[in-house]
Amino acid sequence: MKELDIAGVTVKLDDEGYLVDSSQWNEDIAKGLAKEDGLELTDKHLEVLKFLRDTFNAGETLTIRKVGKSGIVDIKTFYKLFPKGPLKLASKLGGLPKPTSCV
Repeated sequence: MKELDIAGVTVKLDDEGYLVDSSQWNEDIAKGLAKEDGLELTDKHLEVLKFLRDTFNAGETLTIRKVGKSGIVDIKTFYKLFPKGPLKLASKLGGLPKPTSCV
């Protein structure tokens, strides 16, 4: 388990870099986690992250297809925003657990 200090908050991450306590998530935490992955978040990134969090908190399964149908971004843009496995990376930056569909 790893600890990071982001925006004055110490957060614990599991071995894959996902937040242990999802309730600690906020935009500053997301930006700090993104920085660790070499990514700078834009408003569009944050809009996608909020959509994923809302979807997850509603008890729905997270899928790339759902993001594509969200009206926020299409699937191609989702891949551009979150390269190297968009759902996995977006979930990680959104303070959510690793999606079961991701290896």
